[in-house]
Amino acid sequence: MKKSRIATHGLACGALIVRSMGAWADGTAQPAPDATPPTLLPAFSGSVSANSKPNSFDAGPLGTVYITGVVSGFAQAQNNIDAGDKNVQGDVSNAQIFINKPTGLVQFFAQAGAYSLPDLGVPYIRSSKATNAFYGPFPQWYVKLAPTDSFSVEVGKLPTLIGAEYTFSFENLNIERGLLWNQENAVNRGVQVNYTKGPLALSVSWNDGMYSNKYSWAWLSATYTIDPADTLAVIASGSTRHTSEPTLVTPLYQNNEQLYNIIYTHTAGQWTFQPYVQYTHVPAIAAIGAFHGASTYGAALFVNYAFDGKSAPAGVSVPVRVEYIGSTGNAVEGAPNLMYGPGSKAWSITVTPTYQHDAFFARLELSYVGTSSTTPGLVFGPKGNDTSQSRVLLETGIVF
Repeated sequence: MKKSRIATHGLACGALIVRSMGAWADGTAQPAPDATPPTLLPAFSGSVSANSKPNSFDAGPLGTVYITGVVSGFAQAQNNIDAGDKNVQGDVSNAQIFINKPTGLVQFFAQAGAYSLPDLGVPYIRSSKATNAFYGPFPQWYVKLAPTDSFSVEVGKLPTLIGAEYTFSFENLNIERGLLWNQENAVNRGVQVNYTKGPLALSVSWNDGMYSNKYSWAWLSATYTIDPADTLAVIASGSTRHTSEPTLVTPLYQNNEQLYNIIYTHTAGQWTFQPYVQYTHVPAIAAIGAFHGASTYGAALFVNYAFDGKSAPAGVSVPVRVEYIGSTGNAVEGAPNLMYGPGSKAWSITVTPTYQHDAFFARLELSYVGTSSTTPGLVFGPKGNDTSQSRVLLETGIVF
């Protein structure tokens, strides 16, 4: 039963659409050699910044192609470990390169290398296993047709539109993804259509949801830029037909769910505030063992303060994430387990002081997860009976 919780956590990461749309650089004009390059994928949240002077070369008729990357390692100490996990361990968290062609009618992005996906509330899976077990050595790539600045179509292994956290550790404010992320997807195969008009950005996608290779999910994402400091995103997604083939990366119940997000972002000087709420629902599907419907409901708040270049601790930022998530249903009725047993609840706090100077970055993270209304055997510790877990992490690396 312990392994069933690991397989159903989703290993997913959302990408707030307002940031993703900005990162896809729909402009068609080639930049001058000394101009600021267009914003490139993958997206960076601000805690760790991308290389401001990325390597590029002239690819002839293709135009300018950019090559960037990240190499990082981390160490982790934790209590109440699951069987097979370790109290103290280190690993390579990222060893990846990114190829971008972000301008012109035909654009593309490709990501290659090794990675792990540190995640609150579940055992750590080393990069040597995670890379092949999750999305492979080419975890994201797409080809994009952008006939105008406001309309584009993408096909490939796409970054998700769901949620407020990205897939890889260097992209996020925190090293570990959070509890709400455990219900979301991270990478999907499919097609996505993007359209912008004034302050409104829309995206529609048909894809394989939780990386199931079954094209059964539909998404609609809308982001409204209220003013330069405020944006509001609404995301609706869900499975349109039942699937019943789970893998480590495709959790059985979550791949049959409906999922909704409302995400608000506000910036004020060096401060960034991002609250968001999430609701998911898995209907009763006897064929997959869900004899009664169950839901999750959660909320999170991300706060970040970044010291400016004039401050003594220049290059330092202090992100904080606070979350709460609960689930419905009970085992007697045959409800699916979406967390730590049917009807379980959890909350977390994560603090990640970060320092970056040019290409080098380092960050320390303290996290705590508490739970209640859990099912014995499905929580933390070698017997699954511990109801909390604390971790300390250190991640260092370079972006190039």
